[in-house]
Amino acid sequence: MSRRTTWTSWPSREALSPEGTTRYGRLRAWTGRVFVTGLLLWRGVSEHPVLSWRTLFDVVAVTGCVLGVWAFFRLTLARRVWTSLLILLAAAGLAVAARAVGFDVLAVVVWCGVVVVALRRLPWAAAVPVAAVALAGYAVTADDSWPTTAATAAGLFLLGHALRLDAEARGTALRLRLRERAALEAQAESAALTERARIAREMHDVLAHSLSAQLVHLEAARLLIERDAGRERILERVVAARAMAREGLAETRQALSALRGETAPVEEYLRDLAALTEATAVEVGGERRALSAEAAQTVRRVAQEALTNVRRHAPGARVQVWLAYEDGHVALEVRDFGAVRDPGRDGGGPVPAGSGYGLIGMRERAELLGGTLEAGPDEEGFVVRLRVPA
Repeated sequence: MSRRTTWTSWPSREALSPEGTTRYGRLRAWTGRVFVTGLLLWRGVSEHPVLSWRTLFDVVAVTGCVLGVWAFFRLTLARRVWTSLLILLAAAGLAVAARAVGFDVLAVVVWCGVVVVALRRLPWAAAVPVAAVALAGYAVTADDSWPTTAATAAGLFLLGHALRLDAEARGTALRLRLRERAALEAQAESAALTERARIAREMHDVLAHSLSAQLVHLEAARLLIERDAGRERILERVVAARAMAREGLAETRQALSALRGETAPVEEYLRDLAALTEATAVEVGGERRALSAEAAQTVRRVAQEALTNVRRHAPGARVQVWLAYEDGHVALEVRDFGAVRDPGRDGGGPVPAGSGYGLIGMRERAELLGGTLEAGPDEEGFVVRLRVPA
């Protein structure tokens, strides 16, 4: 910030606002205001116990000071420099009038208050001249020796400057808290959007493929009925659709359990899944640890798809499932020792009951996590390799 901007700029809005002030700070400020107001009223009434115009002047003057302070705070908060200066000019006139009628205490308090609030709430270009005039008025009003008066004037200037710095520090702390709160809210919103995307992806993987496969079977059954095909062919399609619906329902329940965090450990899930396939062995390597929900679900889905493809394309083949916990990653390998085949082809025949997710979708899921998925034949059969951060 340039020197000219510093000279003409207002204190920050947070520094002018009471927002961010502690309860103790607010109590202290109000206690001081009430004490000074009560002291001035008591001093004015005690000096003139008989009701007279001087007593009335004292009460009206103190009341005007209270209203003037309130108006000045509101105007400076709105950054209205000229109207704020008019308030201080009226306060100076009140101090002169109080001095003329002998209410010296009020005059001194007004002069001192003008110095402090001007330095505390106005731009430096306006605060310094106003403070200088007020200090001159105080010097004329005070009955102390000039060293005492000079020391008091310097103390008032330092007090106003210190209060300004304290308010700016409080305003800076308030802005930092607001930015931190906004950052936390943005982070929570981002996390919520990410979770929604994950739920949507889970539901799509489970329902979209399952329902589309059911539609294929039901549409085929409808065509067979229209062509008066044999009962066995129609029943085959209906049974396949029912199997797809049953498996889709089971997968939906499993996905909902995963979203609620109720899933079993990955290695336990793999063993339960391998039990459905004959001659399947599961090996786990590395130090076992908890995986993120996304990584664990990806491992489950890939293993499920790979084993489903084995049942579909190489029934009876020996299968080896290997899970490895690596530094910063988790790796899965599903290898079968059957005939070399293309897992994406169905030979043009009916689509068997299966998960229907497809390795392409699994590869996309792995890439979303920053991982990789490789699938293809080798000398002994077919192998699927997954590696994702975890």
